[in-house]
Amino acid sequence: MKLGRLARGRRVLAGFWGATVVQVAAIVIDAKILKQSSKVTLMPLLWQWSRTQDAPPLLQAALLASAAGDLLLETDLQLAGIAAFAAAHACYLAVFLSNPAQRSWRVLAAYAALWAALIAVLSPGLGSQRIPVAAYALLLTATAVASRWHNTRSGLGAALFLVSDALIALRLAGRDFPGRGALTMSTYAVGQYLLTSGVTTKQDDLTGSGHRR
Repeated sequence: MKLGRLARGRRVLAGFWGATVVQVAAIVIDAKILKQSSKVTLMPLLWQWSRTQDAPPLLQAALLASAAGDLLLETDLQLAGIAAFAAAHACYLAVFLSNPAQRSWRVLAAYAALWAALIAVLSPGLGSQRIPVAAYALLLTATAVASRWHNTRSGLGAALFLVSDALIALRLAGRDFPGRGALTMSTYAVGQYLLTSGVTTKQDDLTGSGHRR
């Protein structure tokens, strides 16, 4: 990788982490405009960084779909936002299932049990949103399984993404608590970074000396 591209990647990644800190701080102090503006910059910045890392097109598509989801969820187009995130997870699944390191049925069983437990606990408070939330949670759980089969870093990223969305589901089910918003965005940002870097790091390992600097 050329030094100029490497330096640009570091600057963009620093911008992503800076925007994450601003986003979490804005949630804590309840600065609405700052919350919205910092949130919609997160995934575009991570997407720009992924390009400097030669991320595969489907991974970049997942980040762009996530960016669209973040933007749409700040409007009245909630269902469109959920659909955008569903598209992001479909892209992640395609990436991870195309090159799994090792399929573990224990991982599958553990996440299946977790999904069932979450839906059982949250369903009474979800009302008419029960089925859409369960379907989306199933897709997110599939991403968690496939990413863990891919490698540990991506697996941790998907687990944090699952935690983030579970926290949102808790709010929808009427089980909100202080600090939930900041925790939601913290786990979301770190999760997305680990999902992305888990793929690009593995690519570097596979290409060997061709990408050594």
